Amino acid sequence: MVTVWILLVVVLLVLLGAGLVVVGRARGRRRVPESRVSPPPPLVTRPEAGTEAPPAEAPPAEAPPAEAPPAEVPTGPPELRQGMGKTRGLLSGYFKALRARGSVDAQTWDDIEEALLRADVGVATTTALLEDLRERVQRGELSGPDGVLSALHDDLRRSLAMPAGATLRVDEGETNVWLFVGVNGVGKTTTIGKIARQQQASGHSVLLAAGDTFRAAAAQQLETWGERAGVAVVRGAEGGDPSAVVYDAVQRAAARGNDLVLADTAGRLHTKVNLVEELKKIRRVADREPGHVTEVLLVLDATTGQNGLTQARQFLDAVEVTGVVLTKLDGTAKGGIVIAIQRELGLPVKLVGIGEGPDDLIAFDPAEFVDALFT
Repeated sequence: MVTVWILLVVVLLVLLGAGLVVVGRARGRRRVPESRVSPPPPLVTRPEAGTEAPPAEAPPAEAPPAEAPPAEVPTGPPELRQGMGKTRGLLSGYFKALRARGSVDAQTWDDIEEALLRADVGVATTTALLEDLRERVQRGELSGPDGVLSALHDDLRRSLAMPAGATLRVDEGETNVWLFVGVNGVGKTTTIGKIARQQQASGHSVLLAAGDTFRAAAAQQLETWGERAGVAVVRGAEGGDPSAVVYDAVQRAAARGNDLVLADTAGRLHTKVNLVEELKKIRRVADREPGHVTEVLLVLDATTGQNGLTQARQFLDAVEVTGVVLTKLDGTAKGGIVIAIQRELGLPVKLVGIGEGPDDLIAFDPAEFVDALFT
């Protein structure tokens, strides 16, 4: 009997297990709703030992915006205003103080006078300018610092108005001769070299004459500039007759078809009587056929200030100077010497040097010069 009951229990257990298996399979066949399905995790690969993992791929970058075209770099010689920095800086401090004061009084005239004198305009020119301004204020024509400074600006522009023949002269069909005079150290030979380069580039056929036979380095320096400009140089023996060198250069220029001779001259102290006589002789020789002197340019160093006027008077009497080349204007606050030269001597400033570069010798523009002093 016991055996029978054991068999029944075993059968019941087997039937119960089979039922559970059937129920589990039925549940496995049910579909899971799509919204509850999670995406599989990303597959992460690990680099093998000793190797570097590749960098993750960056998303594609947006195309960079088109670059603006580069600004044009200015070329050519610098403007006159660039070389007026020191003189303009000196005057601007005075002018700013005058405008801030708001009225015209005795201190106004003292400040204007001091500003002009420090800029080396000169006593005579400064006095004449101030007397005219004072009278116009008294007559009621001018009022306030702005009115006075505006009138001073206009007066300076009128005083620097270029006279007839102020531009460099080259006569067509002639063997033109430009003589350069001035004391040693003013930059005379360098000036000739720069002008030779400019005139050659502008279409003239240039020949250089090393007429300063008393300074050993002058001829070598001129030859160096000649090589740079592609211009031939005529030179003589050291200590020889300068007028003979200039004469020889003129004859060669006529034979070669050169239309412009640039002649250097000795630059010993302008107080030497023999130098003055020597320059007169060079002028006479250079003007003989086929030569034709069209310019006698006095080279002055702007940093010497009023001493330049003394030099100018001496050379003016000796060789009939036609114009001034003012060098080193960028290196001084004495730019007012330009006004003194033209107003007191009646000599036009034709060229000014405002740097050390070969293109830093530029034509003088009076209007631009005065504007640069006030702005």
